[in-house]
Amino acid sequence: MLTHFLKKMLSLIPTIVGISVISFFLIRLIPGDPVLLMLGERGADPAVYMEMKRNLGLDLPIYKQYFNYLTQVFQGELGLSIVSKRPVVEEFFSRFPATLELGICAMVFAIILGIPLGVIAAVKRNSPLDYILMGGSLTGYSMPIFWWGLILILIFSVQMGITPVSGRIEVIYDIPNLTGFYLIDTLSPTVLSEEGIAPFFSAIRHLILPSIAMGTIPLAIVARMTRSSMLEVLGQDFIRTAKAKGLSPVKVVVNHALRNALIPIVTIIGLMFGSIITGAILTETIFSWPGIGKWLVASITARDYPVIQGGLLFIASMIVFINAMVDTLYLVINPRLRK
Repeated sequence: MLTHFLKKMLSLIPTIVGISVISFFLIRLIPGDPVLLMLGERGADPAVYMEMKRNLGLDLPIYKQYFNYLTQVFQGELGLSIVSKRPVVEEFFSRFPATLELGICAMVFAIILGIPLGVIAAVKRNSPLDYILMGGSLTGYSMPIFWWGLILILIFSVQMGITPVSGRIEVIYDIPNLTGFYLIDTLSPTVLSEEGIAPFFSAIRHLILPSIAMGTIPLAIVARMTRSSMLEVLGQDFIRTAKAKGLSPVKVVVNHALRNALIPIVTIIGLMFGSIITGAILTETIFSWPGIGKWLVASITARDYPVIQGGLLFIASMIVFINAMVDTLYLVINPRLRK
């Protein structure tokens, strides 16, 4: 199994190189000059402009710029942000825990609700409950994230005052950056001794709305995929045999049907976990969540080439890594695929 995983990872190298080409050249097709944006289009001294361009390496031919970039990537460096002057790797990893924490919570929300709802819809096929659940999932899938996020803010934050509008935690708390995950860092001995449990609950309250907004579409997909996969398995001979043996309906559904229906569900969950990170761009912008999505949007506005290239390369690499993990997970779930 390890050999299979390593082969899979090696086969992904050309994909990652291709992504680096696309991210490098596409961003340069977008109108706008990062040096002019930094200096201001009015009153920019030509000498200063050219000096800055030389310092950033933007005066070189485009193929030389790409070669220098690729050399940096293979050396484990992604350059400095044009705006902040900090290493892109450092900036990425300072924000990535916020996005990952939000993505995990969104996926947990989608899986915990999506699989049971899909199973219930399959067992109650063509019943009113089935129509309600699948109609609800279709509605959830059809709603754009930004619209759904604004509706959630309007109802639960503005009207009811239950949840905060934005941010990761209330500004009165100074949380040490131990892991970058506030749900963990707020439970550190230092925070508990000084602030008590209040920062932890504040972090949870700030996570609720963005997690629901980001997890709604995955929830709908998981529910529909679970229903479809369960219906296919429930029609198999071994399910009829299990029922003929007198097993309880719950055991037939959970122990026999759901286990065999998990492979396509795991596939879709793995693919969605990759896409949910990219989907964080909209959610983080709406909820002012300080993750890589909000960071990338600001970088695109400023034409911060190193940040955009590095951020996209990190995200793409993460998605292909998750896909490789999912492929390997097939072998764990279904040992017959190892042959």
